[in-house]
Amino acid sequence: MNNQHTGRRRGIYILPNLFTTAALFCGFYAILAATDGRYVFASVLIFFAMILDGCDGRVARLTNTASEFGVQYDSLADLVSFGVAPAMLLYHWTLHLSATAPLVPSRLGWMAAFIYTACAALRLARFNAQVNVVDKAFFIGLPSPSAAGVIAGFVWFAQRYGFQPKNLLLFSAALLILTGLAMVSNFKYFSGKSLKIEGKLPFRYAALPAIILAGIFLEPALALPLIFFTYALHGPLWSIWRWQRKRSM
Repeated sequence: MNNQHTGRRRGIYILPNLFTTAALFCGFYAILAATDGRYVFASVLIFFAMILDGCDGRVARLTNTASEFGVQYDSLADLVSFGVAPAMLLYHWTLHLSATAPLVPSRLGWMAAFIYTACAALRLARFNAQVNVVDKAFFIGLPSPSAAGVIAGFVWFAQRYGFQPKNLLLFSAALLILTGLAMVSNFKYFSGKSLKIEGKLPFRYAALPAIILAGIFLEPALALPLIFFTYALHGPLWSIWRWQRKRSM
């Protein structure tokens, strides 16, 4: 009886973990697509993984099916979808060219990809360790899905507007490394968790959601990179503003 009871308690909830598995699938498929040279498709898959990743936690809370297993599984899936997949996407798009490019260290490409992946793993581990002790209104360090959005959005933008990968080799390596370091930084990023969907929005901002959605649907290759680059920059810019404000007081 006790063994059966223990076995039932160790089961997993299907619904939230289904979303997590779907996000993991998108990340895995994005790696395969990048390997095959389908860079825009790989970028889109990473964005789909972000949507699914945002759903699993909310579904778990709404259905009262949150579990420690789900938290750990979600982090492992995030490492693939937002750590390995973006690094491999940018590596196959341009960073692999460092092996033959003149005046560029031959190992620059895979080292930049590894640094980003390692930073994503460290970011996720720190988030799990601090989840119950930090202010939920802010993230410490750039969240891994947002970092992945920066990389995937950049590749999508560059492909859409005809930029040559070989001309963006050094910029891509710098972007990947800096985005990785942003994940393990102490910059605070607004989490949005303090916003209430049922709350009121000032009338002057009433059209803002419609404008954002229209921009995404009209030209996602431009709107999505702009959104994620802005979010990635707001952490350090906000820290600089707070530092200057303290100095002037």
